[in-house]
Formats: sequence, C-alpha cells, structure tokens
Amino acid sequence: MVTYRSTRGRAPEIGFADTLLGGLAPDGGLYLPDAWPSLDGLPEGDYSAVAAAVMAPFVAGSIDQDSFVEMVAEAYATFRHAEVCPLVELEDGHYLLELFHGPTLAFKDVALQLVGRLFDHELRRRNERITIVGATSGDTGSAAMDSVRGSELIDMVILFPQGRTSEVQRRQMTTLDAPNVHAVAIDGTFDDCQDLVKAMFADEPFRDRVRLSAVNSINWARVMAQLVYYVWAVQQLGRGQQPTTFCVPTGNFGNVFAGHGARRMGLPVDRLIVASNTNDILTRLLVSGEMRAEQVVPTLSPSMDIQISSNLERLLFELLGEDGAATEALLRTFRQTGVAALTSDQHQQLVAEFVGGRCSDDETLSIIADVQQRHGMLVDPHTAVGIGTARAQRRADETVVTLATAHPAKFPDAVEQATGIRPALPEHLADLFERDEQVSRLPNDLTMVEDFVESVRR
Repeated sequence: MVTYRSTRGRAPEIGFADTLLGGLAPDGGLYLPDAWPSLDGLPEGDYSAVAAAVMAPFVAGSIDQDSFVEMVAEAYATFRHAEVCPLVELEDGHYLLELFHGPTLAFKDVALQLVGRLFDHELRRRNERITIVGATSGDTGSAAMDSVRGSELIDMVILFPQGRTSEVQRRQMTTLDAPNVHAVAIDGTFDDCQDLVKAMFADEPFRDRVRLSAVNSINWARVMAQLVYYVWAVQQLGRGQQPTTFCVPTGNFGNVFAGHGARRMGLPVDRLIVASNTNDILTRLLVSGEMRAEQVVPTLSPSMDIQISSNLERLLFELLGEDGAATEALLRTFRQTGVAALTSDQHQQLVAEFVGGRCSDDETLSIIADVQQRHGMLVDPHTAVGIGTARAQRRADETVVTLATAHPAKFPDAVEQATGIRPALPEHLADLFERDEQVSRLPNDLTMVEDFVESVRR
C-alpha cells in the first residue's frame, strides 16, 4: 500500500483517504507517495479502464477496487468525446492531446470530475463534512465547483483574481446555481489568492474549525488523476518503449509534474518541455538554475500568469535529496527574498529531464492564426503557447505530444483577435452569457476572507 509523506518532512505518513481530505500537510508541505508504483501489466482498453488501473495502487487500502472503478467510470462519462482525451496529429511527429472535452472545457475536469466523487465517497463513509477553499487563475475554479455542486457534505469557496480571468472563465464560476459553492473575486493576482489559501491552512484554529480541505493541485489526488493521460497518450501512439516528449503549458507546475510522476512509474518519457508565457519564472529557472520572482504580467493566457508555482515544491524535494528541512529552508529564502538558487548538480539533474521555452502575446496570436490557416483548427492561447514552444524546442527526430489544455471558446476574444473567427461555446454552455451571476468581491485580506468562509459554510 502506498503511503504519503510531506515535502517538509515534519508530518506523519498517512494513507490516501487522509491525504485526499487533508490537501496540504500540517507542516505546510505537499504530499508525495513514499514510492512510485510500476506501470507494468496495464490493460489496453478505454480511458476509464486505463485510468482505474494506473491509479489503483495509489488508493489501495483506502478505497475498495469496485467502488473506485465505478467512480472512475462515472467521472469520465461526463466527457463529450468518446475517447475522453483524444489524440490528434497536428503535423508530422507533433500531436495534440485534447484535454478539454469535460463539462467546463479545460484539462482540470480530467482530475476534478473524479476528485469530487472521491471526496463525496470518503465523507459519506466517515459521516463527516468539510469546507474546501481553493485559488484559481481561471480553470480550476469552475471545474472544482462543477464537480461538487449540490453536495450535502461539501461547502466550497473559490478565490479568483478580479479582472484577470476571461469572461467565460468568470461566468462559469459565478453562474452556478448551487447553495454550496461560492465564487469570490479578490483584489489582487492569482499568487495573492494562492497565498490566502496557504495562510488559511497555516491558521490551525481556523483550519480545524471549518474542517478545511484543498482542491488545487496541491492536493495529491489532482496530480494522481493527471498522470493517466500521459500513459493514455503513449498507448494511443503505439510507440511501445520508444521515448515520447511532452510539451506542457504550465503555470503552477502541477500538470507537468504529473508527467514527471508517470516517468517515475516507468513511462518512456524522453523530455518534458515546460511552456510559459511572459510570466516565465519556470523557463528562467531551467536556463539559469535560479528562481527569481518578478511582477505578474497580465497576458492572453491568464491561467499561466503566475510567479510562485506551488507544485514545484514536489520536484525541489526530489532535487534536494528528499530532505524536508532543506526544501523548507530553500522555499523560505525564496518567499523572503524573491530569489533562490539550485546548486550546479541540482540544476544539471533538472535539465536532464526538463527544458523550458516562452511565448509572448504577439507570438501566441501568430501561432493561433498559423494553426487555423494551416490546419483549419482553432486553439486557445494556452495551447498556442504549448505549440509554439514545442516547435521551437523540438529535436528533428523527436515525437512530441503537446497538451491542449482548454477549449478555444473559453478565450474567444484572443482567438477572434488572431483569426477573425469567434469560437462558439458547446451546446451545454450556449446560454452562459444569459445566466445570472452571483459573486462576492473582497480585498486581499486574510481576516475578511476567513470571515466570509465562516459565514457561508453550512
């Protein structure tokens, strides 16, 4: 049975169910499995069958297999494409893995449709209820709220940066008609929202009083579910043990860390290409070995407008020899000074697996236009950043899968600016702009946000 330990090294090891409900470890760290299970002997079937098999070792001892298989099947039955995450060839040797066919049109659905069901299952078993508070740069919020709306055992508050999401992203959060989900616009950046969530977890009396849990990718269950589509893509390519490279548009590092996890489990992954927009702290880290936080710049790809990537902590823990104290010290230095550096050996270890690249807004628009003209396909700005970075970094003999992370209709203004075509929302969201919005607006103030959370939980 896999158990889970904290990247800070000061919390006890626990099983999957406690990891799921806890989200962030009591010492402020992120949970990681104590060992990576092997991918040997996986079935080749539909997406649900592959997903259940990949994730089974991670939940063993906490959730019985029959119940888990049923939850996985229910989660992916909500997707609009029969293959759940179809693989589409863009150009010779370069593929797009479409992760946006879920209810809220973004890759976050792949994990959160399952995580919502896992939460409900475990809370019913324990006869408990929780309060989930999350931060979103745009897509996590709507996917999380959709996955738990109507639950009698979960109250959810999602913080998002005022004016820094697309209108579609905002409305997907603010038009959900359910008594247990609440959208809150914060006067600040995504990093401010994320800091508020971490501060609430650090406030132990508050955390215990409201039974606080997390739904961001700091929650291990999110990463676990995202591992699957890397395995699925390699299976669909039929490349056997030939290595495949993945290009991942990323801000908070959770999506690309899932690819690293799949590699640790034995998936033949050659390189992981980290695709950034102007907020390119991850690319700069890969080039220089130094993390240096800069001002967050609003871009056409707002889900990546981040300077503090939470999930990087999981990788740093490995690079620092799984030394929790050293990991905590490095991150403390970074938070206090805005700068932290890896040693030369640690940097070499990092670039042996990862490479980074960036695209400006002008380059993003050019890529969207090029893909439409050459292939008759519309892509959202985050996917365009991935395509552009993959093209720039790809070796001549390399097979690359770029993760297509959102439906183009989530960012219609950028797509229309680039192509003159305004992508239509799918039928189930066609009336999104006619629905009434319900949203609260708060300053970047911990006390006021905590008071709000207490006021809405049932």
